[in-house]
Amino acid sequence: QVQLVESGGGSVQAGGSLRLSCAASGGISTKCMGWFRQAPGKEREGVAGIFPGGGTVYGADSMKGRFTVSRDNAKNTVYLQMNRLSPDDTAMYYCAASADRGYWRGCGDFTRAYAYWGPGTQVTVSS
Repeated sequence: QVQLVESGGGSVQAGGSLRLSCAASGGISTKCMGWFRQAPGKEREGVAGIFPGGGTVYGADSMKGRFTVSRDNAKNTVYLQMNRLSPDDTAMYYCAASADRGYWRGCGDFTRAYAYWGPGTQVTVSS
């Protein structure tokens, strides 16, 4: 059982930066951790995933260039550093953890790997 709570969202102007945090209860050292986002009228999309060993994967090249996911297993915390933000990044951002058991193709398998979810934190980017 894992519980996740995001923080760090808010409003920022285009070109600005924001760092999101995800605090987890229970151990996450053996889990994939991921960030997702969902904008109004759009489907949820995977933003970034991070393996237990620290390897990372991003949902798109544009995200890889601007976003950085990291983790601190000792603190049961995951981060998403977001730079050069655009209004297109406006969305609710969710932290997620992989299932206890199942089949997927790694922490970048955003469709199937993740089973635990935080309530989300809003990110709004203005022009």
